[in-house]
Amino acid sequence: MKKIGTYTVRGKIKPVDVLATPQRVRLFDGKFDTAYVVTKFVVAPRDVSNEGFNSYRAKLMTVDTGDAKFWNWSNGEEIAWATITFDGNGIAPSEFNQVDRDNLIVEDLFVYFDNNNDLTGNYYIEMDKYEITEGKGALTMVRNNNQSVE
Repeated sequence: MKKIGTYTVRGKIKPVDVLATPQRVRLFDGKFDTAYVVTKFVVAPRDVSNEGFNSYRAKLMTVDTGDAKFWNWSNGEEIAWATITFDGNGIAPSEFNQVDRDNLIVEDLFVYFDNNNDLTGNYYIEMDKYEITEGKGALTMVRNNNQSVE
């Protein structure tokens, strides 16, 4: 694989309930010879209030499964997880961010987001773009769509 660039994606997102659609991050360029590796995934509030406890959590998936449940690390379609909790009454924030180091994405990403107060949040994704063989691209697409062990 030959690295050909580094990219960031960021945006705002509303909480996803069980029936809602996640935010789609369009990456697929119609070719199978380029792919992305997510290197960083962060979630944050849009408005830090002083009104008690707040908890924001998100996950990145390689497919839109419609499954907004958090988190299922046995599901190979989930590739990154992030959370931040804070108390507006002065308690320091607590963050968690984990990216599966073995991820490789040819198609799009889907951001699922939830929090305890139904407010809009922010997400930030860093990715490296690689040139790959078409064969590896095709195998990656299969892997990203079918590797769930549930």
